[in-house]
Amino acid sequence: MSFPLLTATAALPAVGAIVTAAVPAARRTAAKWLALLFSVATLALAVVVAVRFDPDGDRYQLTESRSWIADFGVRYELGVDGIGVALIALTALLIPFIILAGWHDADPLETKSSRWRPTQGFFALILAVEAMVIISFEATDVFLFYIFFEAMLIPMYFLIGGFGDRAHAGSDEKASAQRSYAAVKFLLYNLAGGLIMLAAVIGLYVVAGNFSLQEIAEARANGSLDMATNTERWLFLGFFFAFAVKAPLWPLHTWLPNAMGEATAPVAVLITAVVDKVGTFAMLRFCLGLFPEASKWATPAILVLALISIIYGALLAVGQRDIKRLVAYASISHFGFIILGIFAMTSQGQSGATLYMVNHGISTAALMLVAGFLISRRGSRLIADYGGVQKVAPVLAGTFLIGGLATLSLPGLAPFVSEFLVLAGTFARYPAVGIIATFGIVLAALYTLVLYQRTMTGPVKPEVASMPDLKVRELAVVAPLIALLIVLGVYPKPVTDLVNPAVEHTMSDVQKKDPKPEVEAAK
Repeated sequence: MSFPLLTATAALPAVGAIVTAAVPAARRTAAKWLALLFSVATLALAVVVAVRFDPDGDRYQLTESRSWIADFGVRYELGVDGIGVALIALTALLIPFIILAGWHDADPLETKSSRWRPTQGFFALILAVEAMVIISFEATDVFLFYIFFEAMLIPMYFLIGGFGDRAHAGSDEKASAQRSYAAVKFLLYNLAGGLIMLAAVIGLYVVAGNFSLQEIAEARANGSLDMATNTERWLFLGFFFAFAVKAPLWPLHTWLPNAMGEATAPVAVLITAVVDKVGTFAMLRFCLGLFPEASKWATPAILVLALISIIYGALLAVGQRDIKRLVAYASISHFGFIILGIFAMTSQGQSGATLYMVNHGISTAALMLVAGFLISRRGSRLIADYGGVQKVAPVLAGTFLIGGLATLSLPGLAPFVSEFLVLAGTFARYPAVGIIATFGIVLAALYTLVLYQRTMTGPVKPEVASMPDLKVRELAVVAPLIALLIVLGVYPKPVTDLVNPAVEHTMSDVQKKDPKPEVEAAK
């Protein structure tokens, strides 16, 4: 039997979580280094997965299949396509930086409401989330996917509610209440989506007789699975609702600003750059793969919701006074672009959407982590409490600027390529939708540049006059992310070559072809 590489890639951070949690309370530093070591080892395995994957080979590779709950047709089935490989690599890449950035976020507090923060638990929970996200990208059994899709809510709940942002205006009691509110809201929204999806998962089993994504696709192709139109549509809506909550898509988005605002900056990155990608990934793999006709039926409504997310998220970002909530609303706008690309039903749009998932993860991590370093120095998340930072901390200001410029998709930085592909793919089939979506770019420039102007330029405020610049550990977090934004902005080919064949398979699932250009190319 060949080495179960996919299982190992998901199991390693899970083992790391157990080992880290078992470290004695007095050995906090050892727990941190153990968590970092396991995350780097997971990244090494993710690189092996990417190297062994052949983009021109079978659709699902490195497959594993074992009987699990035989009476109900549930199998332990794993397999990756190019999209899954790219997102596993993104997850494994970001976790070491998240751990480094949060190095002191769970150190003991000496406050009235909290005198002890279990450092080991903080890093163990991060590794647990990594394990569940990775296996979600690998699962080709719908029931197996559902289990980890829901299970990741538990460690995320504790990360948001138990390890909140220390830079909080007001009393400790007020801060604790707001963290609890954000954590409960996150949990309830996602649980509601998950319960609706569970009903759809059961319905799928009743119709198809099994949970295997590949077997259901084969049954559709050979005509042995006859799913009634209304049944398919209801099942699609059950799946899509859960993924739209996770993504998040307007109007199911309201948990995200609360969660990102109250969480520490590294946990905020974990939410929007890692966990939320499971929602958009699942739209491609499960909504389009299992319910192609229903996906085409729902496309007009989903495009409208995506447009609202783009414009609404950007408008609210413009009006924010809180740095972290601004990044949260910007992410809602960006997820609108991703979903727009998925349901534009063009190869350019879907390739751009997948590339956007990767690039958004890197750019949001860079911006939010630098913002976290800034907030930890001043002790405030309010934009009005800053000014003139670039004069006293030029490296911090410079990295903050690059992260912001990536967020507004400046040409030469990674998100530009993905946003361009999404818009080009949308224009090809839905010109009016593409035109409206471009207003999101204008608004992104507005909220990003205004944020930089208000925090980094102008007179130096007395409270930031002695602010230190980035330290070695912080530079080790930010510098590789900035380098990746530049490299993928100039040369995105390695990622596009990886995901394009998978996109072709998805387009084949929904029986869609790219529109022919109105003007023939010159010979």
